[in-house]
Amino acid sequence: MEKDANIESSPSRHFNRSSDDSITRNNKRRAIQFKAAHGLLIAFFLWIVISTLHVLGIYFFTKGFLLTRLVLDHISKCDSPPIDLLGLSPGLYGAGCWYPKTFDKAIIIVIDALRYDFTVPPQGNPHHFHNALEVLYETAVQQPETAFLLPFIADPPTATLQRLKGLTTGTLPTFADVGSNFGGNAIEEDNLVAQLRAAGKTLVHLGDDTWHSLFPGYFDTNLTHAYDSFNVWDLHTVDNGVTEHLMPLLDAGSGQWDVIIGHYLGVDHAGHRYGPDHTAMNDKLKQMDRVIRDVMSALGDETLLVVLGDHGMDTKGDHGGESDDEVEASLWMYSKKAIFGHGHNAMTKPPPSAKERSVGQIDLVPTLALLLGLPIPFNNLGSPISEAFVGPGQAKWKELAAVNALSSAQIQRYQDEYSGARGLSRDTFSAAHTLWEAALTVWKDTADNAASVREAFAAFSQHQTENLRVCKSLWARFDIPSMLYGITILGCAVVILAFYARATTPFRAEDSALFVRQVMLSAALGLALGLFIGSWNAAPGLLDSSLLGIAGGSVVGFAYTMAVFPSGYPIPFPTSTLGWLSVLLTILQAVGFASNSFTIWEDEILLFFLGTFAFVSLTASLRQRAPEDRALGSFQSSFFMVLTRIASLSRLCREEQMPYCRSTYYSSATSSTSASWQLFIPYTLSMVLPSLIKGYLQGTRSYAGSAILWIGVVLRMGFLASAIYWTLDAADDNDWLSINKDMLRFAKTSLAQLTLGIAFVAGTTYYVWATPCISIELPPQENGTADPGRAATSKPKSMNVLGYGNMHGSRYLLLITNWALAIILLQKPMGGGSIGILTLQILALLEIIDSNDLSRSAIGPVTLGMLGNFHFFKTGHQATLSSIQWESAFIALKTIRYPWSPFLVVLNTFGAQIITAVAAPLVVLWKQPPRKKGLLGDVAMAVATYILYFAVINLATTMWAGWLRRHLMLFRIFCPRFMTGAAALLVVDIVGICVAIGGSRWNFISVNQVFGWA
Repeated sequence: MEKDANIESSPSRHFNRSSDDSITRNNKRRAIQFKAAHGLLIAFFLWIVISTLHVLGIYFFTKGFLLTRLVLDHISKCDSPPIDLLGLSPGLYGAGCWYPKTFDKAIIIVIDALRYDFTVPPQGNPHHFHNALEVLYETAVQQPETAFLLPFIADPPTATLQRLKGLTTGTLPTFADVGSNFGGNAIEEDNLVAQLRAAGKTLVHLGDDTWHSLFPGYFDTNLTHAYDSFNVWDLHTVDNGVTEHLMPLLDAGSGQWDVIIGHYLGVDHAGHRYGPDHTAMNDKLKQMDRVIRDVMSALGDETLLVVLGDHGMDTKGDHGGESDDEVEASLWMYSKKAIFGHGHNAMTKPPPSAKERSVGQIDLVPTLALLLGLPIPFNNLGSPISEAFVGPGQAKWKELAAVNALSSAQIQRYQDEYSGARGLSRDTFSAAHTLWEAALTVWKDTADNAASVREAFAAFSQHQTENLRVCKSLWARFDIPSMLYGITILGCAVVILAFYARATTPFRAEDSALFVRQVMLSAALGLALGLFIGSWNAAPGLLDSSLLGIAGGSVVGFAYTMAVFPSGYPIPFPTSTLGWLSVLLTILQAVGFASNSFTIWEDEILLFFLGTFAFVSLTASLRQRAPEDRALGSFQSSFFMVLTRIASLSRLCREEQMPYCRSTYYSSATSSTSASWQLFIPYTLSMVLPSLIKGYLQGTRSYAGSAILWIGVVLRMGFLASAIYWTLDAADDNDWLSINKDMLRFAKTSLAQLTLGIAFVAGTTYYVWATPCISIELPPQENGTADPGRAATSKPKSMNVLGYGNMHGSRYLLLITNWALAIILLQKPMGGGSIGILTLQILALLEIIDSNDLSRSAIGPVTLGMLGNFHFFKTGHQATLSSIQWESAFIALKTIRYPWSPFLVVLNTFGAQIITAVAAPLVVLWKQPPRKKGLLGDVAMAVATYILYFAVINLATTMWAGWLRRHLMLFRIFCPRFMTGAAALLVVDIVGICVAIGGSRWNFISVNQVFGWA
């Protein structure tokens, strides 16, 4: 085999052709052997890495870690109030159930993401979201007896579906519920909508179709109009549709309906698309102001109007987490009759900020239930809002105490049932029970002593507060055994990958048959054992016992195969300085996740780690003996370092990094759109990136054959199409063009679909059928024959193959460019620039590895892993739910379409990790001649090492999240990082195995069909 330095200095090779039949038969036999070995290799990775260890490890830990609560199926009945209200309970629907009703009908307008400061005058310099929706504050100040405005605090996670659950059931959603935000199941526990339906009310819903996922069949089908809720680029369709159908219902009178729920999405979508501080937000809030004024004018005397936000939004317009801006929503109630009051606190004006006099969103449930004469839903934990019951003028303490007595009594009834269902000891609720007994005693004395009514109100309020605290702590209980199962399985996966990927005696691809056979057999035995244990032991359950048996059997099967392996017991330790550096950097990062500061500043830590690698590789390159290796390695190390620093200029700051971080990814820290100057980035990319890729191929004389058309023409045109797309998008955002919006969006969508078609359809087809990137050069003496006729018909005895020394690497590079094109399109212009830099860093890394003879070292795949995580942050992402760029689902689509919409979001979110996963085989393929033996095994080793890096990161974030499960920042920092790590691991598993290892099949077939199988 030629040494890498010789290959680089002499990329052409002399080749003698033969047509011997025995060689042909031998090539066919070896081709069949290769395809069988490749298939077994895929099967081994899929079984061990994905389906068994990683998926099951994440499943068991998540099952025990993400909090859940027991849902009781009890339903509150009208004829069964929880307490005797001393004659106040009417006991029938006509006059109300547990409490005399105040209103016959209600209109509930949900303005998605209506943050509280959108509704009150600015306390400092005004922004675009100020002084637009003025009607709420105006009426609350001028007519305090008919309207009130309060901060409305959401319980995280601040996703719409979870908030709607809290707003209708009065319970607290757990973090496990957040995953169902995009495919929610129907609410089966007692809730406000179900109580309205049971009371014979006609319910009408307009707007966000999430309500129909939660309450299927509850709404009048003739009057209801639902709209798709996930197209965050569409600011007007849902809002215009709600208004179009709402106003005729009001104008026609209220005989057709009893309760209307109108859910507007324009404010939320304006935030996602532009950020809150944008003219589009000002326009949407003004539109909502006009709608509310129109509804007020058409409102009947017996109808309650409620306007609320289900959550807020952060400074970029996103939500999902628990920052102040995300949880601080607004609540406004209005009635034409004077029934509201402020006598309990003598504060008639709305609070200037959400930090004062706030109410919880679960408090809406008992408030609306009692105002409309309904039973309070059984699982409710909220308290009645005092302003709705205290009455105008002097405070009516008896009425206020009565509604709180009802709420406390229902909470106590729920508490008793929950304790019995969970088998909780009496001590669990002892403090709350003591407060209940004391409040009940005071309440009973109110019949003879009116002065104690106020004391009863305070006592019931204190009981509700204490009970809510206890319930929160109960639902923060973790299933420790399940978490330990998950951590153990993930730990075993790391050990298995370490032995397989970094063994001192390399495994051959053909060895996969031995592993697959033994692992499958052991897994089957483990499944049988798990079924046997689960059948008589109810603790883990039959399903969990079976899954644990499969995981345990697979691990035992791998360990047994290692013990009897013919080549001996390989040791997975590094053998070089840079190999140990890869271990050190991985361990330091894994240990660092125990610190919330490290996790917050992970992007800067990765910048330091990559800079460290560049410095060490520069030092190592300067020590190379061969001048060409020394020069090439030094230049590429320096180039890698410069590219890393340039990429670091793209930054999206998370809230915890402020004020020490300045966001540059968008036009400003409060925007979700790109700055105009950033449009130069994709155009620069279309001109520069293909030329630089061409330069790397020319260095090995591989810019020939298939590479010329794809990189020189198609790839450049694809990048240009992406640049035009983002120009049209900016024109749409900023109204640069005076053409029809629908035509402009059609042009954008068509261009994006064309680009993705080039990348995935044409690109994949071209890659599969492409010939090697080589050119043939005949020796001069063959061309100089004296007989031109003979020269034209005779076959030359020899030829020079230019690009021979990098035949595998140059051809496989085509696959990476396909994915880079698609992912660059799906990023904002700044993110596209980051992916372009990442592509160049991959090429620079390959040259560093070649010049330092590190193709078998772990440093290459580990550095690729760090690059993937680093550019995850540089493409406008953070380990937070609110940084997910949902709008990417609509770059090539007009509406949600499964599975394509989630696929586009995954490409946007994990694009950097995907590209580096696809690039992992290049670590061992770059500058390798076609007939090198064991190259498929080397590819498997490189991909396994790459996956190993992410497996270690995931194991670390999992362990630290479990260990720090009582940390104050658990659900703000450690839990989202665990979820990000788990998702990234599964993505790189699939891409690394199916695309990288799977895609290398066509590379080997194409090259070896020309030059024969080794």
